[in-house]
Amino acid sequence: MICRPKSGLRSPALGWLLAGCALALGSCSLTSEDDGAPAEAAIEGSDEFVTLIKDARAAMREGDLPQAGGMLDQAFAIDAENPALWVAIARLRFRGGEHLPALEAAERALELGPQSSLALHLRAQMVRDAHGLIDALPWFEAAHKAAPEDVEILADLAATLGDLGRNRDMLAAIRNLAKIDPKHPKVHYLQALLAARADKPILARSLLERSGMVSRNVPAALLLDGLIDLNESAYDSAALKLSALAERQPGNIRLLELVALAMLRGEREAELVERFAPRTASLDASPYLLGIVGRAYERLGDREAAAPLLERAAEGRVRGLVVLGSTADGRAVLPAPTRQLRDMIAQNDLPGAARLANSLRRQFPGSADVHSLIGDVGLAVNDPEQALELYQVAAQIRRPWPLTQRIIAAYRMTGDDLAADTLLVRHLAGEPNNAEAVLMLAERSAAAEDWLRVAVLLDYAIDLGAGNDPHLLVLRAAAARGLEREDEKQGFVEFAESLRPGAFAPPAE
Repeated sequence: MICRPKSGLRSPALGWLLAGCALALGSCSLTSEDDGAPAEAAIEGSDEFVTLIKDARAAMREGDLPQAGGMLDQAFAIDAENPALWVAIARLRFRGGEHLPALEAAERALELGPQSSLALHLRAQMVRDAHGLIDALPWFEAAHKAAPEDVEILADLAATLGDLGRNRDMLAAIRNLAKIDPKHPKVHYLQALLAARADKPILARSLLERSGMVSRNVPAALLLDGLIDLNESAYDSAALKLSALAERQPGNIRLLELVALAMLRGEREAELVERFAPRTASLDASPYLLGIVGRAYERLGDREAAAPLLERAAEGRVRGLVVLGSTADGRAVLPAPTRQLRDMIAQNDLPGAARLANSLRRQFPGSADVHSLIGDVGLAVNDPEQALELYQVAAQIRRPWPLTQRIIAAYRMTGDDLAADTLLVRHLAGEPNNAEAVLMLAERSAAAEDWLRVAVLLDYAIDLGAGNDPHLLVLRAAAARGLEREDEKQGFVEFAESLRPGAFAPPAE
């Protein structure tokens, strides 16, 4: 990704972050070390065929894709129309960056085995990545129906229910999972997540330890472990754990913001400034990170450095597109093609960016990531139609919120506000805990002076943890004014003003 609209959301509440932990358990399951694939008992065929598929999956988990490909070639010679084969081919292609051919293989698997739990589960995972939780849920339910005893499918179903806010249904699925395999680590992990959401940190910690997933360095478990520490004011421990995870996920901006928050609360201002101040020079630095680094400078007594950061943080959302990773610190973690394209666009070398983009497209025609990257170049050269064409190809595989934002921006550049608004509503339906999407929809409703809808949406965003964003609060005050609720309006105005930079804070003792 090269560019996206800047965000003004200050910080998600712990509840919102926990809401994403269940999804993190299954996210990127087509490429992770633990691919979350259903039980191998679901593979049907001759002994030789089943062994080849199992060995190929083991090779994929070890990262030996050529060896896995060779085994699948042998399996193809034995039974070319077995859905388990095409599921394995899809996973291999996905891991190798051939996303569009992977989608074709997944469709072939479903065509050959419409009732195959393997094919249905793979489809569920792909639909979740491309279309969101709501659309994926029926596929997970179908996969579970096809294989009621498959613990991986059931764990994915439970996680999806939880991230849709259906905690009772999630609990029922976990209990079912525990009946099938009471020692399965995801039983305890998902129970720990529910306990954390219910603000029962001691129970959550105990269940998380019983899962054994932290000792196995499973990213979702490491995140939950750090969040529990953060909520329990164990700031040094939280910073240490989250920093270790951030080293494995250097592009995870939200995770880096959590590390910065833990350092600030743990009064490690000097270390925080040394680590994160370079990121604040980037145009895409979030208001939340700007505020944290600004407060750290305040505590260190450096008012000159603190003031501009706090002022930028108070400005909130900035509309328009910006080039991401515009500092050396930000560029360091990027793949070389992404870094080159960003630098070319930042330097206004648009012809060079277009040539490099076309070269990448010829070199990696099946990569959704490349299509998304080249779509960014289309936006940069003011060709939203080309950008939309490329983005829509990428969105067949994955449509995370940043990509949705860019598609919405491209639609608006072409004057198709209806398509932009429809996509926004669809994305929010599939990712109901996305406070930034809620705020964007509220802004659209405010433009139409639908103040009741604005109030409902923003109250929901506040519940999600976005209630300390001054822009949101000002908009909420406007909704109260539109609804002729004067006392309510005044309360939001005063709260918004209280969050703006005020008197210089003295250094921490």
